[in-house]
Amino acid sequence: MWGSRVVTIGGDAPVRIQSMTNTDTQDPIGTAIQVKELAVAGSELVRITVNTPEAAAQVPYIREQLDRMGIDVPLIGDFHYNGHRLLTDHPACAEALSKYRINPGNVGKGDKRDKQFGQMIEAAMRWNKPVRIGVNWGSLDQELLAHLMDVNSRRAEPWDAKSVMYEALVTSAIESAQRAQAMGMDGDQIILSCKVSGVQDLISVYRELARRCDYALHLGLTEAGMGTKGTVASSVALGILLQEGIGDTIRVSLTPAPGESRTQEVVIASEIIQALGLRSFVPSVTACPGCGRTTSTTFQELAKQIDDYLRAQMPVWRAKYPGVEKMKVAVMGCIVNGPGESKHADIGISLPGTGEAPAAPVFIDGQKAMTLRGDNIANEFHEIVEDYIEKRFGHETAADHA
Repeated sequence: MWGSRVVTIGGDAPVRIQSMTNTDTQDPIGTAIQVKELAVAGSELVRITVNTPEAAAQVPYIREQLDRMGIDVPLIGDFHYNGHRLLTDHPACAEALSKYRINPGNVGKGDKRDKQFGQMIEAAMRWNKPVRIGVNWGSLDQELLAHLMDVNSRRAEPWDAKSVMYEALVTSAIESAQRAQAMGMDGDQIILSCKVSGVQDLISVYRELARRCDYALHLGLTEAGMGTKGTVASSVALGILLQEGIGDTIRVSLTPAPGESRTQEVVIASEIIQALGLRSFVPSVTACPGCGRTTSTTFQELAKQIDDYLRAQMPVWRAKYPGVEKMKVAVMGCIVNGPGESKHADIGISLPGTGEAPAAPVFIDGQKAMTLRGDNIANEFHEIVEDYIEKRFGHETAADHA
């Protein structure tokens, strides 16, 4: 239970997608708008920064704005350094959030650390909120690291520095979770993360974390970077771990290009999960890369048009056409692999390549249904796809409600 919003995490629940706003939380309208954009794109949990009393005071208004817009996505409060004070001094904020993110490396030092960590756990239990204990190697508990380095120096065969770092990350997360449980928190209300920015480092740390505990795990390559670098690094690291059954929620921490939508990280996260066959979010479009045989601009434009259209419609189609997210569409450029790929899809078209006869066979459910000719092939195929969705998945909806 996440406040009034139910999102099951861990166990047999599906892998969930998470994202985070980059707005100033003191701006409740701007923050609510971005949360809505992320939620509509497919983010099932959205984290917001709660770093000042002013930001904490706006959290209930952000929740109120989202409720007015019909956006039920759970809000996660991201706390560092002063979270114990904010959760204590702003009970409306503590209540409005659905989960708290706590970084054990940033909750205080020395004698204050356990007390301030305890205050945050007490707030979570008071309001019946789960917590993510999120360790990050950029803000690791330096006292713990120093202790483990001292222990390592006395080993007959000391570990290398990287192995000590791995151990510090895993130990910090697990010991913090155990402290929370010792205070009375249910282990099912605890999620752990150990974020690093290197692919091999992340894989090693999470394999060890999964081996040593049964808590739900949040995956993310921190500071993954921009563009193809961030996309590829996150896809490789998260894909390997998810394939091994490790991970219950994921975030792709992509640095947006100037002017690029924040929602791109959500799209990539959903593509990772869908590519692994773990969940389906949007109909998939198979398209060939093009070669000397293809009239490239024609099939490229059609493939993009269909893909964009399917994605844009999904917020409405999720309720209207259940099952449509598993549909497969093929847009192929010539006769070499076109007919075969089109037959394997639910609906597909094989466009004429360069120098081929100006005919484009359309296959529906594995059978050739018609052949399109002329200059209006793209628009005609678009209409055929819409008609197919209405007849197949619209019929299922009617049956479901009969």
